[in-house]
Amino acid sequence: MTWNNSLTQLLYIDYPIVQAPMLGVSTPEMAAAASNAGALGSLAIGGLSPETAQQLIRKVKALTNKPFAVNLFAHPIPDQFSIDEFSQMNTFLEKLCKENGVPYTPLTIENVRFYSYKDQLDILLEENTGIISFTFGILTDEEIRLLKSKGTILIATVTSVKEARLVAATDIDIITIQGIEAGGHRGTFLEHDHLPMVGLLPLLSQVRDVTNKPLLAAGGIYNKAGIDAILALGAHGVQIGSLFLASTESAAIESYKDAIQQSVAEDSILTQSFSGRWARGLPNLYTQAVDSSGISIPPYPVQNSLTAAIRELARKTNNSQFLSLWAGQNASKAPRRTTSEIIRQLLEGN
Repeated sequence: MTWNNSLTQLLYIDYPIVQAPMLGVSTPEMAAAASNAGALGSLAIGGLSPETAQQLIRKVKALTNKPFAVNLFAHPIPDQFSIDEFSQMNTFLEKLCKENGVPYTPLTIENVRFYSYKDQLDILLEENTGIISFTFGILTDEEIRLLKSKGTILIATVTSVKEARLVAATDIDIITIQGIEAGGHRGTFLEHDHLPMVGLLPLLSQVRDVTNKPLLAAGGIYNKAGIDAILALGAHGVQIGSLFLASTESAAIESYKDAIQQSVAEDSILTQSFSGRWARGLPNLYTQAVDSSGISIPPYPVQNSLTAAIRELARKTNNSQFLSLWAGQNASKAPRRTTSEIIRQLLEGN
């Protein structure tokens, strides 16, 4: 099979495979390894400070001279949010953690700090980042013009035909189609109250009818047969994330890797409990407690800030019961191998 196509030519990669950005799990080492293997590595910097983002970008650059993408969260930062919701969730989390022997210090509103992608743009321009992908929204026309004037290739994420039509009308270069099977946060940005639940295959066929832009397909892809089928249906490439969760370069803790390898597709859930945005992952004590409580969950990124310390402690103590276990419906296929070995396996079909 010939892997060379318009997408590989545009991105200067050997194979039409993108390692998905997975904030908190994907690492500079993973992104560099994917790029060095001929795919497109991705570095997730959504919500990080400009200084941290720059350090991570430079780390990838030190590990590869191949192209890689930097991924942003293109959502608006809320001007205000419900203080009552914030306080009620603080109290709920404190009680839940105490009942389970997990230390928790309530977050004060004064300590909440949100970083927007707008805070990161100067760093991206300074680092001359050649490929930028984004989710949770799209950039403004002015931002698109600025980045395009620097030769930047832009990749947007959509979860519905309505979102695809909006992106198709811009100068964004590539569209990532995220099926409902995909792990992690939903890229939805138009219909927050009505989450699009469309599977990858029907969504791909629908989006293909409304745009001629190169299309990346994401959601449940884990082998060469799946890649071949997706390309035959009109995608120009695939974006794969969950398959790399248990890789050598993954930052996932051991109990997280164990959980996904022991899971089945039916275990997968959609929850807002950790971040305030819908995301697909595996259930645990935390998600079950929050989702069954009926408590009002503050929006992203407020809830994400409230749970940040809990998740960080869970990482340090290898506690998968209080960590967001983002994973797609086929996450159990993730092998404990290096990123480069996984890509080779995808190409060879072994």
